Amino acid sequence: MRSLQIPLLVSVAALLLFSMPAPGDDNPKSDAALTTKDVPTTDMKLLPSGAMGKVGFYMPQKLVLSADKPAELQKAPEMSSPMYGKITFGGKSYLIAIDEPAGKDATLYVDANGNGDLTDDKAPVWKKQPYGASKELTRYTGDFVLPLKAGDDSTKVSIAAYRFDPADPQRAQFKSFLFYYCDYAYEGTVTLSGKTYQALLLNSACNGDFSGKHEAGQPRATAFMIDINGDGRFDMRREVFDVTAPFNVKGTTWQLADLTPDGSFRIEKSQKNVAEIPFPPDLSKGHKALTFKAEKMDGTQVNFPADYKGKLVILDFWATWCGPCMGEVPGLVKAYNEFHPKGVDVLGISLDQPDSADKVKSVTADKGMTWPQVYDGKFWKARIAQLYGIESIPHAFLIDGDTGQIVAEGNPLRGENLEKTLQTALDQKTRGQAQ
Repeated sequence: MRSLQIPLLVSVAALLLFSMPAPGDDNPKSDAALTTKDVPTTDMKLLPSGAMGKVGFYMPQKLVLSADKPAELQKAPEMSSPMYGKITFGGKSYLIAIDEPAGKDATLYVDANGNGDLTDDKAPVWKKQPYGASKELTRYTGDFVLPLKAGDDSTKVSIAAYRFDPADPQRAQFKSFLFYYCDYAYEGTVTLSGKTYQALLLNSACNGDFSGKHEAGQPRATAFMIDINGDGRFDMRREVFDVTAPFNVKGTTWQLADLTPDGSFRIEKSQKNVAEIPFPPDLSKGHKALTFKAEKMDGTQVNFPADYKGKLVILDFWATWCGPCMGEVPGLVKAYNEFHPKGVDVLGISLDQPDSADKVKSVTADKGMTWPQVYDGKFWKARIAQLYGIESIPHAFLIDGDTGQIVAEGNPLRGENLEKTLQTALDQKTRGQAQ
């Protein structure tokens, strides 16, 4: 079960879960021109459970619960406070019931064989977890299985579920909801233009139908994932594709064909040409920072990082509209006041929206952010943010002005980690200068 905590950052990737096709010319390479090496192949097998650990994210579906007893219910165990619902999976409805007696543990029931009887099925996993400031609330998490059709056969696949405490005042809108998501997928490899990649076909709608059909305006029901850069993860922006649209891998546009509800498909050359989404540069610790020149808000120019010889500089990507960013400001101001005399500088890169220059100046003045800022009013497309591949904020880099090397990046520069990171970096720089 993945953590249900909301990460304290603002991300553009959440708006771009599936790559959308861009208009363009016909693909210059026709099917007839494909050599034997170019012919795409697939080798996928059903993974009945454990898919979420490989996917890296999940898309929860919500089931509305009601105290009304369903007409389809033929037999049920003794329950004191039942709530009912139905899940449609593989074109068939399955009854769900949760009994939540006051002062006692809750129980989940699933009519996994679809016969209207809640007493003759394997008991689902349903475990309680205390949460809240003083652990006074109880969240339940677990999983159950439903049959997924594959041709004439069916396989029991895992569906994960969770429910917040109905008494949780911060989640009152979820009082009548059970959340669930698929923990199954097709896993294997695809070979495109002679290169083999790890791949997953995910039924993100958790409806037992891999065909990708969905109602207009609703999220895509099925996602195709290819680990293009081979890092063992699936980048939501660049490696997760809509099964109903063409996608570009290494300069060639492909599409899924003959995709069936039970997950069989083939890959073929697309007659359309869509743009490839490039990967950002590797700007992790130990790599070189990207150089740039820009105009600061005071009208002077900055040559980065050449202007910071002999110093350490924090390159801070933020915005006044970003709540988590503003939450980091007091700690950053405190650290700056302490470490600036010792050789630490900060250069802010604002991702504020157009016509927000006065707001940026006002906020930085009010909050004691006395270091320089670069602002071009381009929001997520701010030039320096694009250069550094920024997709979530706050995001900061600590860079050695002498070597241009990235000393730290990300979480070590946030919260209570910041001052420790700066002190360690200063000590290392001092030792290096002494040698």
